[in-house]
Amino acid sequence: QVQLVESGGGLVQPGGSLRLSCAASGSGFSINAMGWYRQAPGKQRELVGISAGGVTNYADSVKGRFTISRDNFRNAVDLQMNSLKDEDTGVYYCYALLKFYLSVPRPYWGQGTQVTVSS
Repeated sequence: QVQLVESGGGLVQPGGSLRLSCAASGSGFSINAMGWYRQAPGKQRELVGISAGGVTNYADSVKGRFTISRDNFRNAVDLQMNSLKDEDTGVYYCYALLKFYLSVPRPYWGQGTQVTVSS
């Protein structure tokens, strides 16, 4: 049974920083992609950034402020968030596209962690 376990998040003032971490538990899979989505109150879930094939892409709204890093040994992905703004508030979800032997890649989601940017 694969799980994406997230940590980090919390309350931070505008201009501050937070770091989120996510690790995929289990075995027998390869990771095709890994990254983060977020959902603000009353809005749809949106991509923050995703890393695949050695390339990382970010939403325009976070470019230059957020950085995704992968740890292939731990099957983990971190999201470093700097210069946080009120509009970064939301629930952040870890995402992974995993491939098991003789199967097509499947998406997996973390449980979500709340990030609140407020003074």
